[in-house]
Amino acid sequence: MFTLLLLACGAGESNVERGNREGVLHFGNGAEPQGLDPHVVTGVPENKIVRALFEGLAVKNPYTLEPEPGVAQSWEISDDGLTVTFHLNPEARWSNGDPVTAGDYVWSWRRALHPTMGNQNAYMLYPVNNAEAFATGKLEDFSKVGVKALDERTLQVTLKAPTPYFIQLMDHYSTFAVHRPTIERFGAATDRFTPWTRVENIVGNGPFVLKEWKLNRRIRVEKSTTYWDRDNVKLNGVVYYPTENTSTEERMFRVGQLHYTQTVPLDKMPVYRERGDSRYVNSPYLGTYYYLLNTGVAPLNDRRVRWALSLAADRQKLMDSVMYGVNVPAYSITPPNTLGYYPPKLIDHDVERARQLLAEAGFPNGEGWPGVDLVYNTHEAHRKIAVALQQMWKDALNIEVTLSNQEWKVYLNSVDNMDFQIARRGWIGDYVDANSFLDMFVCDGGNNSTGFCDAKYDEMILREAPRAKSREERYRIFHEAETRLMEQMPIIPIYTYTSNHLVHPSVKGLPPNLMDSLNLKYVWLDASAEAGP
Repeated sequence: MFTLLLLACGAGESNVERGNREGVLHFGNGAEPQGLDPHVVTGVPENKIVRALFEGLAVKNPYTLEPEPGVAQSWEISDDGLTVTFHLNPEARWSNGDPVTAGDYVWSWRRALHPTMGNQNAYMLYPVNNAEAFATGKLEDFSKVGVKALDERTLQVTLKAPTPYFIQLMDHYSTFAVHRPTIERFGAATDRFTPWTRVENIVGNGPFVLKEWKLNRRIRVEKSTTYWDRDNVKLNGVVYYPTENTSTEERMFRVGQLHYTQTVPLDKMPVYRERGDSRYVNSPYLGTYYYLLNTGVAPLNDRRVRWALSLAADRQKLMDSVMYGVNVPAYSITPPNTLGYYPPKLIDHDVERARQLLAEAGFPNGEGWPGVDLVYNTHEAHRKIAVALQQMWKDALNIEVTLSNQEWKVYLNSVDNMDFQIARRGWIGDYVDANSFLDMFVCDGGNNSTGFCDAKYDEMILREAPRAKSREERYRIFHEAETRLMEQMPIIPIYTYTSNHLVHPSVKGLPPNLMDSLNLKYVWLDASAEAGP
C-alpha cells in the first residue's frame, strides 16, 4: 500500500486515470479473501469477487434488487408455489467453452449440500424438498432431493413449501454451479481449499475471469470472452485491493489509486458529510453488527451473564461518540422494517438490572469474574467499538474483558471452530426478507456459531413460517421465534448498518441499494469525468 501511495505522488498516471482510459475499475475490497470456492467462502470480501467469476441462475438488478435472468433465461413457478422450472440460456458457457447444463446444477447442489463439504451456507438451499435432510445426514439418497435435470437446459426444483424469496437465493454464491471436471481434477468433490481456484486452474461462468492473485496485494479479473452476455459488459477488468486499513484506503482514494472504497474511516465520515461531498455515499444497508457469545463456555453459559453484558452496553452513546451518528442502535438480529417486518425489543441500556443479573450469576460487583476474551478482525472501527464496550463493561459491571485482534482468515477460523468467548460479527441479508437473518440460528446452522439450539425455534423458522398462509401470519411466527432467540441472548446486537463508500465521479452504474449489492455487468467508467478524486 505504501508503495502504491508513493507511486501516486509521482508524475505518472494514477490508477484512476489509467483505469478510466482502459476500462478497468480499481476497487477497495476490505480484506484478503479467504478463498474463491462458492461453496466454502462466507464473507463480503469473497462475495464481491466470486460474483464476478461465477453467475447464478438469476442475478440482482442493482437498482431495484429484483431478480433478472442469469444462467436461466426464464423460469416458471407452479400455481401451488412448490415447483420452479428454470430454462437455461443455450449460450451460457463455462470459461473454458463448455456449456452450462442443468446437470451442472444437480451435481453442484449435491456438492453444496453434502455433509462432508462443510458449506456454512448450505441452509440457503433448505427450501428445496429434502435438502435439509440430505445436508444433515438424515437422507443419503440425493435423488430424493427436489432438484432434477429434465434435459440439458431444463432444471426442475421442488420446494417443501412456497418460498417467496426463492428466486432471490439464486444470486447467492452458495447456490452457484461449479465446473465438475475442474474440481475433480484436483481431488474429491467435497475437498476444501484445493488448487482448483488458482489462477491457472479456475473455470467459472461469470462475466469475468481470474487473471492474477497476488496475496495481500491485488486480485485482477478481466472480461470473459465466453460469457453469454459479454456484449453488455462494459468494463474490461477489475482490480481488487485488500484494504483492511481504512485510513490507507481513504488516502489511496484521495491520490487517485482507487475508484471505490469498501468503507470510510469513522473520523472522516463527519468531514465528508459536512462538506456535502458527492464522492461520499451513505445509504441504508440490510445488515446487523453484533457480537457472538459462545454459550458453551463459562461464564457465558449462564444466560444471566449474557443478559448483563447486553444490558450494560449503551448503544446510543456508542453510536453518538464512536460511530459519529452514522449507524442506528440495534436491539435484535433483524433490521427494523425489513419488508415491513419489525423485530421484538427485549433489551435496552439498563445498568441496574445488568448488575443485579451479574450478581445473581455469582459475580456481585464483578467479584470472582474469571475474565473473558473478545476477538475481532483487523479494522479500525472494530477496534474502537471493542475498546468502547470494554470500558462500558468495566464501568457498569466492574469486569475485565480482554481484546484480541486477528487477521481476517485467522478470525474466520476462530469463529468457524467456535474458538472464542465473544467474537465480533456482522451479517448482511442475502435477500430482502427477515428469514435471511433468522435462519442463521437454527440448531447447528453453519453461521450460528453460538451454541444456541432450540427445537421450537427450528420448527417455527424451518417449517411453520414457510407454510404460513399470509404475510401477517408469517411475520407473527418470525416475531415469536425472534423473541425466543433474544430471550436466550446468544448474541449482543450492536447496530444496524449503513453502507459508506467513497466513489469516484467516473464510476457509473453502481447505485446505492439496501443490500450494497454490486452487479459488475451494469458498471462502466466515464473517461470524460473529472480525473482527480
